[in-house]
Amino acid sequence: MSKMTRRLFMLSAPMAIAALSAGQAHAQAIPLNELSRYFNQDLVTATGAFTQVNGDGTISTGTIYIKRPGRIRFEYAPPEPSLVMAGGGQVAVFDPQSNAGVDRYPLSETPLSIILERNVNLGQRNMVTGHTSDGSTTTVRAQDPAHPEYGNIQLVFTANPTELRQWIVTDDTGTQTTVILGDLSKGGNIPDRRFNIQAEMRDRGL
Repeated sequence: MSKMTRRLFMLSAPMAIAALSAGQAHAQAIPLNELSRYFNQDLVTATGAFTQVNGDGTISTGTIYIKRPGRIRFEYAPPEPSLVMAGGGQVAVFDPQSNAGVDRYPLSETPLSIILERNVNLGQRNMVTGHTSDGSTTTVRAQDPAHPEYGNIQLVFTANPTELRQWIVTDDTGTQTTVILGDLSKGGNIPDRRFNIQAEMRDRGL
């Protein structure tokens, strides 16, 4: 993957999420079936602000668009010139500062695909490898059971009501990315064209 790809999906988190003992954490954590329900019923389409803390200490901000299954778009605020989007089973990284053109790779090979599935099932065998609470947030670590070598995603939720607040993706090299979400506006119609990689390439003359 390119440097820009790694910057989006695999940057290190600046904060550590403290966990209680295994028994206490499991008792206080939001149940996995509730978290799966949240994705499948509440987080079908969503728009909101995000903050990305980069491995070099810099911070990027922008707007995120989610349209499950399989579609997500990160529009970075100036002066960041990049755009990252997923659609049609692919992830595309548009970096005007790169001479390599558009970097594309299969969405299925990124841990982020776990929460973009049509039917998220965190109770699937060998998918969840960590499920803890620190008393105010629930953290779930999940992986593709068929391909754990692709890495994992840590999802951080608050309760009452259940809301996704942050994720940390770790790739197969151990490199991490943190994305912190603002309040998401859920529902509504997001045009499919926002996730059309070919259309974006035509718009950019690529």
